[in-house]
Amino acid sequence: MVQAEYSRRPTRAVRVGDIYIGGHHPVAVQSMITAETRDVNLAVEQIIELHKAGAELVRVTTPNLQEARCLGEIKEQVRKRYRDVALVADVHHQGSEIAVEVARYVDKVRINPGLFVFHKPVQRTVEYSSSEIEEELEAVEKELLSVIRACKERDIAIRIGVNHGSLSERLMVMYGDTPEGMVESAMEYLRLCEKHDFKNLVISLKASRVPIMLAANRLIVRKMEVEGMHYPLHLGVTEAGDGIYARIKSTAGIATLLAEGIGDTIRVSLSEDPREELPVCYDILQALGLRKTKVEYIACPSCGRTKFDLPTVLGRVKAATGHLVGLDIAVMGCIVNGPGEMADADYGYVGKAGGMIALYRGREAVKTIPQDRGVEELVELIKADGNWRDPQV
Repeated sequence: MVQAEYSRRPTRAVRVGDIYIGGHHPVAVQSMITAETRDVNLAVEQIIELHKAGAELVRVTTPNLQEARCLGEIKEQVRKRYRDVALVADVHHQGSEIAVEVARYVDKVRINPGLFVFHKPVQRTVEYSSSEIEEELEAVEKELLSVIRACKERDIAIRIGVNHGSLSERLMVMYGDTPEGMVESAMEYLRLCEKHDFKNLVISLKASRVPIMLAANRLIVRKMEVEGMHYPLHLGVTEAGDGIYARIKSTAGIATLLAEGIGDTIRVSLSEDPREELPVCYDILQALGLRKTKVEYIACPSCGRTKFDLPTVLGRVKAATGHLVGLDIAVMGCIVNGPGEMADADYGYVGKAGGMIALYRGREAVKTIPQDRGVEELVELIKADGNWRDPQV
């Protein structure tokens, strides 16, 4: 695999079940079930389906204490029916009570600083005094300390998950609707966790607008660096919607930061079956050279020089070789640019005049054959090199 030309930001490694986030570990892929947590059977089925589809961590919402108590049975049933899966509990309201309860069962607890110690907004515009700020932070620390103790007891992680749309009123007054407010929301919790010697932390700053998400993540990296913090980041564009635009929007945010070396675990949030999120995640990682989960096909867009029906031939090549994960295979329409533009492909299929094609091993032309035998001969070449394996049934 071609190595990325950028390096990932150094972070501490945080264990979540059998998965590690950060450090030198691969960027982890996660998703979230849509079942109500009190529907234990459906929740278990969706967790298993998501894990089989490629979600290395699976998140489950726990909006109230009753549903939080269902997580013990869910975790046990997943293990009995399938295997252990790294589970994350999503906690919003009611502060420490729900978070402490779910910490008994899961591998990571996600808390939202904007809602963890909730005060009903009163549309305040007057600046907060230093004593008011201190009072609020003391209330947060009191609630957070019980969660820290619960997570320390089982050696599990906390995700401090800030959402652009749910900042506390205090931070909205102090910073406005800005990335700076998001970053300070996370930093307040990070400082409190460090004060109590808790460092099993993952951070996320999500927004539904890509520029806000980018700015917030870049800023918190700088802030943490100044304060000597090296926590891993969870990336995502929240509430991205559905269809092609949602995938492009998510990729614009996630891939941009990954290309800058920022990010250690990702989720693509789609308003679709959550299993549809996973191919997007893996395609982002593959495109950046961070993980290899499929054959990398290099193919020209076709033009007047193309010597065969490129979409049809590409489809045939994919059908014959799509299971050979790890290979890079090029299908190029003409000899003019083909050999050069297929770059570092392991094998190349290049159109020539007179109904012929040339097969390449790397940049070496191996043979010229009629087009109608092209795919068959490509397979034979791969087999001759010892790179073939039969597809799994």
